[in-house]
Amino acid sequence: MAGSMESTRMQRRWVQVAVAAILIAAGFALRAWSEPVYAGLLITAAAVAGTPIAVRAVRDLRIRRVGIEALVTIAAIGAVVIGEVWEAAAVTGLFALGGALEAMTMGRTRRALALLLELVPETATVRRDGAEVAVAPAEVGEGETVIVRPGHRIPVDGQVLLGRAAVDEQTVTGESMPVEKQPGSEVYAGTTAAGGVLEVRADRVGADTALGRIIHRVEEAQEHKVPAQRFLERFARWYTPGVVVLAVVAGLLTGDVRLALTLLVIACPGALVISIPISVVAGVGRGARRGILVKGGEHLEQAAKVTAVAFDKTGTLTEGRPEVAAVEPLDDGIEADELLRWAATVELGSEHPLATPIIERARAAGLGLPERPDAFVAHEGGGVQATVDGSEVLVGTPMLLSSAGIDVGPEASAALERHRSAGRTTVLLARGARVVGVIALADRVRDDAARAVADLARAGVRRRVMLTGDAAAVGHAVAEQVGIDEVHAELSPEDKLAVIRALQAEGERVAMFGDGVNDAPALATADVGIAVGATATPVAMETADVALTTGRLVRASEAIHLARRTVRIMRQNVTIALATVAVLLTGVLAGEVHMAGGMLVHQASVLAVILNALRLLRSSRNSHERNSHENEEPESATAGARRRVTDDEEAMLTS
Repeated sequence: MAGSMESTRMQRRWVQVAVAAILIAAGFALRAWSEPVYAGLLITAAAVAGTPIAVRAVRDLRIRRVGIEALVTIAAIGAVVIGEVWEAAAVTGLFALGGALEAMTMGRTRRALALLLELVPETATVRRDGAEVAVAPAEVGEGETVIVRPGHRIPVDGQVLLGRAAVDEQTVTGESMPVEKQPGSEVYAGTTAAGGVLEVRADRVGADTALGRIIHRVEEAQEHKVPAQRFLERFARWYTPGVVVLAVVAGLLTGDVRLALTLLVIACPGALVISIPISVVAGVGRGARRGILVKGGEHLEQAAKVTAVAFDKTGTLTEGRPEVAAVEPLDDGIEADELLRWAATVELGSEHPLATPIIERARAAGLGLPERPDAFVAHEGGGVQATVDGSEVLVGTPMLLSSAGIDVGPEASAALERHRSAGRTTVLLARGARVVGVIALADRVRDDAARAVADLARAGVRRRVMLTGDAAAVGHAVAEQVGIDEVHAELSPEDKLAVIRALQAEGERVAMFGDGVNDAPALATADVGIAVGATATPVAMETADVALTTGRLVRASEAIHLARRTVRIMRQNVTIALATVAVLLTGVLAGEVHMAGGMLVHQASVLAVILNALRLLRSSRNSHERNSHENEEPESATAGARRRVTDDEEAMLTS
């Protein structure tokens, strides 16, 4: 409905411009035949184009504000009074034309939000009482099973229960490559399934989905004003009445009414007023399409000034999912697979987070596991034990084994130390009264973490810091892999906050990257808090100023670059606006610029500001976005077909 009303208003603007242009052309065509007809047609043209301007001027005056429309209205009426009908028609016609072009291009910068809203499917197919029922996505209950057919958008966030399909997640994560989904995989609302039918358990619906949070972020950002924008608006409130006073004084001192009216026209601060908001809207829109959600324009300004970045480790620099890194038998008569099968069998009864990767590794290796272990016992904080193949097997810490009377021995101690120094978490396995092996687990470092850190260094971010609650050895091992040379380990959430404050006290502008609840204080304290990944906790997403919807960390440097590019374009636009007014004022006072010509130049400066801001919507040819693309896998033929949909959407935005 809102879109339809906006379209109608836009059509009305263009009709008024077209009618005014026809009347002006007709007036000049008939001028040789009749001067009064010429004057009448041009006054009518001024009325057609100028009436909406005058209406807006009156509305402003009712709230005691002298806006740009008031200046144009006074100038047009004055021109008619002194007999300069061409000036009146030209000023109002050009102002109306500029307004229509501005509204059209501003609408395009905001289309990112409209496209996001279009991603929400109109219906969801839910299985209820054995039958498939079509309901609105918001009416899907958590835990219900949703059926998603090929080519359809997924209406909820949830977990795949049945089926396999390639899912295009670019709309949510910004990733161009489709992701293969199978039972157990996470899927997100607004993404598109292809090549298979999925049955999905609804975990989050409506505004709680990742897409819902993205839409909320973009809405929030487009309404948010940057400090410089608020300053310019306050400036314009005083500047515009000042122009009226200047014109009156100039007219009284020179007795030249034309000069006074021309001053009113050319001193309009139109380009200045829109110079920052249009840049912010374009920058936020560009970020949203790249999976970089900015909460508001002021955060773009802050991100552009960043000199230091602090990374949480688990879930940010690493995948946040521990994997088995090594299975090391300490007995020559035992194979690694046998050792792994024993450990996995015991861990079947455990709910500890490290149990899952051991079991998954054993199953992936095709090792036969029973449904449950025999005689299972959990030792809280120490490990687990059970009977496997008739023997008692204990999996746990050295302390647990020692308390059970099992001698760890120098060989096992050396193995533990070796894996720990490599940043791995270890468990010992004892069979009977003898230690027979070590299993080492590690949280895998994200593939693009090192590149992201290097990109930030190249972007001029001089300090890269890791903040982790893990042991120092683990932190340093990960830091060495990704290129970070400053590590703060064994930190509580309060400790992380203290490090951020210490960096700020040293004069750094700090961006904090994190994803967990324990990162929230640091995210809130940093100059810019950046939540990483669509699976970041809701607390982190809400606390952060910027959110990366994809797990790809290379978007970190892209976010900083986008912020700097946006601020650079803001400054360029302010310069264009101020320089135009200064040149025109000089030209008017020198007698070289007249009312119609001044309005033409003024409107050209407005369009220049708009077009300059729209550059943000185009793909940047800089190294940051190029690197992001290069880091993605080659696209398959079937994926290419699916990509055309999103390419069309991008074309709509940039056209």
